[in-house]
Amino acid sequence: MERFFKLKEFGSNVRTEIMAGITTFMTMAYILAVNPLVLGGSGLDTYGIFLATALGAGIFTLAMGLFVNFPVALAPGMGLNAYFATTVVASKATGHAITPSMALAAVFISGIIFIILTVTKIRQMLIVAIPDSIKYAITVGIGLFITIIGLKGSGLLTISLSPFADYAAGSYSNLNSNETIFHLGDITEPSVWLTVLGLLIISALMVLRVRGAILYGILLTTLIGAIPGVDVVSFDSLKSADWVPNFSKLNFWDFNFGDLLTTGLLSAIATFTFVELFDTFGTMVGTANRAGFFKDKEKGRKLVGKAMLVDAVAVSGGAMLGTSTMTAFVESSAGIAEGGRTGLTSSTTGVLFLLSLFLAPIALLVPSPATSAALIIVGVLMMQSVKEIDFEDLVVGIPAFLTIAMMPFTYNIANGISFGIISYVVLAVIANLAGKKKYQVHWLMWVLFVLVIARYVFIGAEG
Repeated sequence: MERFFKLKEFGSNVRTEIMAGITTFMTMAYILAVNPLVLGGSGLDTYGIFLATALGAGIFTLAMGLFVNFPVALAPGMGLNAYFATTVVASKATGHAITPSMALAAVFISGIIFIILTVTKIRQMLIVAIPDSIKYAITVGIGLFITIIGLKGSGLLTISLSPFADYAAGSYSNLNSNETIFHLGDITEPSVWLTVLGLLIISALMVLRVRGAILYGILLTTLIGAIPGVDVVSFDSLKSADWVPNFSKLNFWDFNFGDLLTTGLLSAIATFTFVELFDTFGTMVGTANRAGFFKDKEKGRKLVGKAMLVDAVAVSGGAMLGTSTMTAFVESSAGIAEGGRTGLTSSTTGVLFLLSLFLAPIALLVPSPATSAALIIVGVLMMQSVKEIDFEDLVVGIPAFLTIAMMPFTYNIANGISFGIISYVVLAVIANLAGKKKYQVHWLMWVLFVLVIARYVFIGAEG
């Protein structure tokens, strides 16, 4: 095992990698419950979605470990699953008869596009084209992004709604100048104070340099949540749990390629492709930076390039199983923070997802406060990359800041990268024309600049 995963070369060991893999799984396990709830609104069978989620995450995360030796896990992406259910399929209410089978076909096609872009090495060129400052900013931005996920999921962060108007589900509203949107949650709520307690437990263990601090913190927080009077965790669900999966309900190859020229479907394919392109790039680069793989830039690029191919195949493979876009999960950073550096980490996570087909009731016992505390701590660790950015040089500092800020505050990794690219190209050109300093603008940055502008003009900000 040490020879296969090159553990000594990466300065790791079997125990560390397995614990890191378990940590990643525990921070991601919520997707087993959430994805069926989200996609169930599209008309797909919820149990079939659960099977597709567990199988897809298990198979392709295992592939990432065995074929790439990269500690990143894959699963159906949050955001794109909501876009699938509430925008693509729901659009039939506005006159476009897009069925779940047609939407899955759109995801499948976007995966084929990714495979072509990866095999032709166009996706890998992004690593060379995008400036280092934005790459570091992506790591920091993702750290804040998953911190927001943790704060929101725990109830520690609440969002105020405008009292002056009613808004339809899935719609957006502008804030008035006298409104605020983020607020501290009710600290007396069990889920909120349990998150704070979990945060303190993990922090204390990390300060004491306890190996596996995040995993132990998740487990301890879960046990505390089961104490009578707290009642955040209930073992009663295990009594009536169904432990044997029924694969006959899997929505395998449930595609309808008819009417692919439907305007709504072409827009969906474009959105799936664009958002996944930047989301995956951001997660891959951010986690690779955090793991230290880019200390040797050439090796780092090759590793991420191979990982992108598995990710591309996973998009189409997930659609074949019956779920929305599979993507690299930012929660993989939790395992990397635990010391995971090789494919043994992701292989462990993949095996656990496959076992969850039989042990789902146990996996789903881990409460949101436990995983939320872990994600907030991971945000702290990813914030460390901010010291690599030269904010005194505003040509790189402003794009880096926009990359960082737009990810959490628009709740979208792709938006952060998009604003970083646009601002860097514009400011670099202005600086070069002024003759103050020559900033390199790779030709692919110009292509991305045009694509980003076109995306927001013709598609909007969905996803």
